[in-house]
Amino acid sequence: MEIILLERIEKLGGIGDVVNVKNGFARNYLLPNNKALRANDTNRKLFEANRTKIEADNAERRGEAEGRAKDIDGKQIVLIRQASNTGQLYGSVSVRDIVDALAEEGITDIGKSMVALERPIKALGLVDVKVKLHPEVIVSVGVNVARSPDEAEMQKQGIDVIAAMFEEEQAEAVATALEPDSEDEFDDATPPSELVAEAPVADEAEEKA
Repeated sequence: MEIILLERIEKLGGIGDVVNVKNGFARNYLLPNNKALRANDTNRKLFEANRTKIEADNAERRGEAEGRAKDIDGKQIVLIRQASNTGQLYGSVSVRDIVDALAEEGITDIGKSMVALERPIKALGLVDVKVKLHPEVIVSVGVNVARSPDEAEMQKQGIDVIAAMFEEEQAEAVATALEPDSEDEFDDATPPSELVAEAPVADEAEEKA
């Protein structure tokens, strides 16, 4: 279907561009959300008659988004989740989780459609997620998924929590291997001090013989 874009659409074009898209994409998303018009003669004339206002309204929204971006871009949110020792989550982090976490930080006007998360997060770690405040204003939010606030702080400092945990377990295993099997290992042996004390007695017996 041929359409006229009413706002910038990533990988398609900007305001006023006439492009071809799949019918389903146009009917299910672009047209009902007022992001485009069918490219017929009537709509072409309608768009040209209102181009100035459409562009001015877009510029105003872009300016507002740029103002909000200063408080959101680079922000990091922490999500505490249960996970295995390999770092895999028991569950996943979804767009809704991110929106709710931002709301808890006082950023309440972010909708699910504004968060660009290709697939749910299923492992511990830091993930940069794009948030579209406006078609031309995109910011990045850090999502810190950890098992505890302490681990979240470690990840924030650039520490690989899973690798650190593995190294700690390896160190403990080595230390355990080097320990005596039992505290009674030397109980049946004659203490060195007694051996020293017994030595002269043996020498004395040899002299008498």
